[in-house]
Amino acid sequence: MNAYVPAPPLPTDLDGYRIDIDAARERADIVLARPPMNTISMRQREQLRQTFEALDEDDRVRVIVLRAEGEHFSSGGFIKGFLEASPEHVSKLAWNIAAPARCSKPVIVANRGYTFGVGFEISLACDFRIVSETCQYALPEQKLGQIPGSGGSARLQKIVGITRTKDIVMRSKRIPGRQALDWGIATECVPDAELEAATDRLVDELRGFSPMAQRTAKKLLNDTEDSTLSIAIELEGHCYSRLRQSDDFKEGVLAFHEKRAPNFKGS
Repeated sequence: MNAYVPAPPLPTDLDGYRIDIDAARERADIVLARPPMNTISMRQREQLRQTFEALDEDDRVRVIVLRAEGEHFSSGGFIKGFLEASPEHVSKLAWNIAAPARCSKPVIVANRGYTFGVGFEISLACDFRIVSETCQYALPEQKLGQIPGSGGSARLQKIVGITRTKDIVMRSKRIPGRQALDWGIATECVPDAELEAATDRLVDELRGFSPMAQRTAKKLLNDTEDSTLSIAIELEGHCYSRLRQSDDFKEGVLAFHEKRAPNFKGS
């Protein structure tokens, strides 16, 4: 018998952000709160990882939203922090910033204004990117004699291909919101005043689906991103078969035939 493992606690004394949990809406917001540029410190990266891991185990939360105060999502990391950090600490950067991707629950990021460096990288690790027309994505590390170090170039290449990734990374090129949508980086692009409303709509939409089906879909898609087509189809079949045994699938079929909205329980 497996021993019970309690959910990890949310970190305290938060560095540069806050956590808002709305249990009635089954939503948790991680809000970058170091305006005007919302720079992300080394300590903050570690705390963000801990926060995603804790919220992933929080039964009150169905959907996680990453957003920021002010007109800019984040101008990136503290530059001096890279010189001061130990090699061991630097080696954990990509793992910390990949926390949204490892999280089993849907993660939405709302981007406006500057979304540079690690701000862009953590956004790429989220499942849905809702952008304002003011959003500008960039990986400016070439200007510092560096390259992206938290998964940015690797994730971006999966989305837009090597030619566009070289254009963005090797020229430190800025990509505005509308172009990000056209290139498949953004899920949706809206006028700046509508960013919060668009995010709210997506949260409510995702809450209407089966939590188990959502978790399964996210894990399957993440796990098969680099697999062959035949392996992906095989794994999809196993996941489909498992979900057929769930209470949520039975409820979904029953609701379909009764022409009503399903009441999913996550079991």
